Amino acid sequence: MSTRPPGPTKRQKELHRLEKRKEKDARREQRKREKDDRATTGVPGEDPDLAGIIPGPQPRPEAFGDEPVPTTPEQQGEQSR
Repeated sequence: MSTRPPGPTKRQKELHRLEKRKEKDARREQRKREKDDRATTGVPGEDPDLAGIIPGPQPRPEAFGDEPVPTTPEQQGEQSR
């Protein structure tokens, strides 16, 4: 029994595999460049996750409306009655 030469579908698969690998390599290089750019834009020694966060009390969201916030124990007790 003789073996047949590989068909055209095998060549197509190989080309597709090569093309996909080139695309992946290009995406990796792009991510690497973007990562390097991000690392150089921040302030040295500052955590990028915490950049721009202001410590302290935050303003109330508008969803809560203009209800006064109880600040003293007497005011808190009046609301629970």
